[in-house]
Amino acid sequence: MAMNKNTVLAWATILMIIMGVALILMGAYRYHEVAGWGFATVGIGFFAIAWVFNALKGRV
Repeated sequence: MAMNKNTVLAWATILMIIMGVALILMGAYRYHEVAGWGFATVGIGFFAIAWVFNALKGRV
């Protein structure tokens, strides 16, 4: 299976979304102190990066 640039960006977007959801869930359910806010914030940052990767598909 040949992976071109768009395929790599698609996989990166999917992995970033999965990691973002995992970090937000860890922040919400695992850590009940201030560390939970940090995990959730990093998860939202992962969503932002995934959005950029998705916007780059077809343009690179």
